[in-house]
Amino acid sequence: MNKSKKILMSVLLTASLAIPTAGASAATQNTDNGAEKFRVYVESNNLYQKDMLMKQYDARWELTENGFSTDMTQQQFEALQKNKNLKLTKVQEVKLDTDVRATQSQVQAAEYPTHQTPWGIKAIYNNSSQTTTSGGAGINIAVLDTGVYTAHYDLENTVEQCKDFTQATSLVNGACNDAHGHGTHVAGSALADGGDDGAGIYGVAPQADLWAYKVLGDNGSGYSDDIAAAIRHAADQATSTGTKTVINMSLGSAGNDSLISSAVTYAYNKGVLVVAAAGNEGPSQGSIGYPGALVNAVAVAALENVQQNGTYRVADFSSRGYASTDGDYVIQQGDVEISAPGAAIYSTWNNGGYNTISGTSMASPHAAGLAAKLWASNPSWSNASLRANLQNRAKTYDIKGGYGATTGDDYASGFGFARVK
Repeated sequence: MNKSKKILMSVLLTASLAIPTAGASAATQNTDNGAEKFRVYVESNNLYQKDMLMKQYDARWELTENGFSTDMTQQQFEALQKNKNLKLTKVQEVKLDTDVRATQSQVQAAEYPTHQTPWGIKAIYNNSSQTTTSGGAGINIAVLDTGVYTAHYDLENTVEQCKDFTQATSLVNGACNDAHGHGTHVAGSALADGGDDGAGIYGVAPQADLWAYKVLGDNGSGYSDDIAAAIRHAADQATSTGTKTVINMSLGSAGNDSLISSAVTYAYNKGVLVVAAAGNEGPSQGSIGYPGALVNAVAVAALENVQQNGTYRVADFSSRGYASTDGDYVIQQGDVEISAPGAAIYSTWNNGGYNTISGTSMASPHAAGLAAKLWASNPSWSNASLRANLQNRAKTYDIKGGYGATTGDDYASGFGFARVK
């Protein structure tokens, strides 16, 4: 591996993403003759009227048959509100969750990784001596995040798509720059391949194809319509290419955004498996974030590299479901489904090096990578069959450590820790 001397610098990072609850105003992004603009979703039952408005207001995403998103000023918003045939909704802003516990970490740039198979990889492979990983060939993992540093030595061979959904032109092919680092870290845990010489770091499914979709800006903030558009695009791409696709969303919110939830349903109905972070609002009950809380998404809780009651322990920061549904082995809205390594996770970083951060954001790509690995070995499976297999694997390694974790299906760890073996 041709890398220069190591550079260290201290950073404090949050490790998951959040969307404010319903009703929060989207932050301004641009101006029109000095007037600030914000994102709005416009709906009309009159399709002719909708088409005319789309031309007038430079439609961004047409996510429903009768609606589209666009940027407008407060004056334009108030003028359209007078039309009783229209429904106007301010699009929710997506940004980093400042309430999340973060790890003080060292960013290691331009050097060999300190370890090629981090603890989470060894844990999910159930092998403390694991030195490399394999699997995932022919399966796409769509990472919807802050982008990905696709030139990273341990990721460059995996990249099949690189797209930016955050720009003014709606969709930019061949661009997915990650100036934040979060998305690059997530991608590494899912499918880093060790580089050409095999001396780099490994993710769970290194032979999978990376679809790097930038849905958040360089500061970690963005809009729910961009995320919804990326979800639908990934599903359509899976259909048009005739390939199996796993979507990973290491982001979440306390409120259920209708644009994202309908997009998740759309993708799931097209055969895509949607995996999402449970959230970092634990250990209180009922704190699972969206889209992880949706029935059509696999919510992943975070495990620590600590043994308690004979198993790994659910991190205190990991969001929980409801104790009232313990033991039913049925996924309802707001449930944790499975658990995966998510605390002190070492992975790829956007400077070409490596970094250690914590959160359910880190647990989700471990589960997404496992899903890709299993799907590649069982290509005839539907997304529902794959999901059932993940649940069954989780049952074989029940998690009993951590607040709320107990024997069987529980509100902290879900069905348990799904592993390779």
